[in-house]
This record gives sequence, structure tokens and C-alpha cells, in this order.
Amino acid sequence: MSIIDLFRLNGKTALVTGCKRGIGKAMALALAEAGADVVGVSATLEPSGSAVEREITALGRRFTGYTCDFSDRRALYRFIEQLRTDFPVIDILVNNAGTILRKPAAEHPDEYWDKVIEVNLNAQFVLSREVGKTMVARGRGKIIFVASLLTFQGGITVPGYAASKGGIGQLTKALSNEWAGHGVQVNAIAPGYIRTDNTQALQDDPVRSKAILERIPAGRWGEPDDLKGAVVFLASAASDYVSGEILTVDGGWMGR
Repeated sequence: MSIIDLFRLNGKTALVTGCKRGIGKAMALALAEAGADVVGVSATLEPSGSAVEREITALGRRFTGYTCDFSDRRALYRFIEQLRTDFPVIDILVNNAGTILRKPAAEHPDEYWDKVIEVNLNAQFVLSREVGKTMVARGRGKIIFVASLLTFQGGITVPGYAASKGGIGQLTKALSNEWAGHGVQVNAIAPGYIRTDNTQALQDDPVRSKAILERIPAGRWGEPDDLKGAVVFLASAASDYVSGEILTVDGGWMGR
């Protein structure tokens, strides 16, 4: 197999959560560009006619969209049951759906903590377990979590988010330890400071934004498209001997 062919995803079906915009949309498009058909799910995704659907179908790939609020465990299980019926084989799972709620730790309410942990960690475990068990049974599959710089650092005013992303790092390793021997590679991508809705508050804060930019060796905020290469690599045969890794895509932040 040629090196280019190692990165091709023709004939694969990828499930991408949180695919409506930002990083998730960029990843869904990247997988489609590499040849995969895409199943997308987001809390506010239109079941048909979405922008991400139009862009993926324009590439000649199939797209199927679902709406699911990952903070609602019952809704998540209903989605999983529908997924089993509609797509019994998922080759690639990208766990990107997430949320962030900002308030200082001493004022951080239970409902902020509970929602962030449910969406960012609990739902991701449940979905990975249910999709992952079928991958293990088939002897092949790729699971990619979206971690964060706060997988490694504590952040400010986002204790629930930091805890959830720290948990994602450990979950990545735990699942890899059990499933790598069954042909299922489990890895994570930790984006740096990317221009998305989740970082809008930081972009709009002149003090924080300046401090962040000064620390990034690349000298710029990242864009969602900066994640495309990493997700295709981890979804493809090129990464068949890579498992349990957290790949930072951060303009050099963690090396500083």
C-alpha cells in the first residue's frame, strides 16, 4: 500500500459528534475529503439541509444527520438505538461534542458542573462503550476523542471543563489498554486555542487574548481547519500502530 493510500478512508463510515460547526464540522469535512461517509449528530443539528450536509454531499460523500442533546442520558440512549438500526457498522467514532460554562470555582453552581461533566465525559463514555463493543467484536475500528490543553492544565474559571477534559485523557488510555489488542485504536486530539464559539469569551477579552497569543510560538490562534490532518491520520490505516496517545495541535503551546 502506498503512503497516500494509507490515509484514504474510502468505504468507511465515520460518526462525528458536535459536527454542526467549528472543530467538529472541520473534522467531518476532512474525513469526507479523505473518502468517508459521515454520520453527524449535534444538539441543534438540522436532520436534513444543514450546512455541513451540503458541504459533505458536494464532495460526493453521503451524510446523515441526527439531533441529540448529550446532556440528556435518555436521549443519548435513544440515539444509540436508532444508530444501531440505521448504521450497524461504524468504522470511525469522533467524540467531539462538548460544552463549556464559565464561573469562578467558588461560585461554580452544581448545574454547571453536572451539565459539563454529563456532555463532555459521561456521554462520551457511554457512546464509546456502545460503539466500541461492536468494533471490538469486528476486530477493527478507530475512536478519536477531542481533548484539550486543559487535559494537561487547570485553566481559569472552568473547573468542570478542566475536570471533564482531564477525564477524557485518562479514558483514552483506559480504552486503549483494553481494546488495542482487538484491533481498535483509541486516541485523542488536544486542540490548542482555536477560533471557535467555545473560545469567543477569551478572544473578546483583550487581556486574556493578548496573554494567550504571546505564549503561542506559532504566533496566532488556531483555526478549525488546523485539526484536519490530525483527525485523518488517527482515523486511517496510517495510525494502526498508534493507540492511547493524546496528540496536541496547539501551535507549540505545550512545548513552551
